[in-house]
Amino acid sequence: MRGCVRPSRVIGALAALALTGAAAIAQPPQRVVSVNLCTDQLALLLAAPGQLVSVSRLARDPASSAMSGAAQGLAVNGSGAEEVFLLRPDLVLAGTYTNDATVKMLRRLGIRVEVFAPARSLEDIPARMARMGALLGREGEAERRIAAFRAALAALDDTPPRRPRAALWYVNSFTLGADSLAGDILHHAGFANVADEAGLAQGGTLALERLILLAPDVVVRGRDYPGRSRAEDNLAHPALRALGVPMSAPLTDRDWICGTPMALDAVARLRELRLSLETGR
Repeated sequence: MRGCVRPSRVIGALAALALTGAAAIAQPPQRVVSVNLCTDQLALLLAAPGQLVSVSRLARDPASSAMSGAAQGLAVNGSGAEEVFLLRPDLVLAGTYTNDATVKMLRRLGIRVEVFAPARSLEDIPARMARMGALLGREGEAERRIAAFRAALAALDDTPPRRPRAALWYVNSFTLGADSLAGDILHHAGFANVADEAGLAQGGTLALERLILLAPDVVVRGRDYPGRSRAEDNLAHPALRALGVPMSAPLTDRDWICGTPMALDAVARLRELRLSLETGR
């Protein structure tokens, strides 16, 4: 009948529309903004050229970011909702500790926000890379990076006949235990962590007096920050020097904060420290 549309044509048109919509949804994001130091670095590792348009300000700090060189050519942001919105992102990458108001505001504005929890072990890193690869449509690159990471970790990992006892010691006498990325880095380097003996599995304050009583074989120090603060006095206290044990070169934030393949650099450095202790060099 003239003027009538056959049902088969309607169904075909709807099916074509559905396929077009599915294809649009499957398209990788084109304007990605990261507002967290750790998602900065994962995205810098995996994003296609031009896909990542802005990273957080810390991404350019060589003491904080292992990917600071790669971040130099990108716009930086202060992680605020207003400035991020003006960048017209189709995907925002945030961390667990990103300001909750920022995340909620961006989502209310219709922007997709994906939140990453911090890595607590080296084994968390492949999962973080796989998720980032899937979000960016870069699964193949993520798989390649994961395979390289696992091979590099296997090459570094060994079981020493004896684990020297080490203390991770940062400003304000802060330490980290086994249930942390830094603690896991220490374990894979072949050390025992005195924070575990002190009951600080996740971390906390390890007073100088307690550190001396624990008598570790080595103290792995955090870095001094620019300027002068009483929070750093513990790192130069005479009693620490009187302890008479080796002090490592300071580990910076870039060594242990973020779950990226570059964490293996810290494993390698600490492994060399352990081997030097064993050989007496």
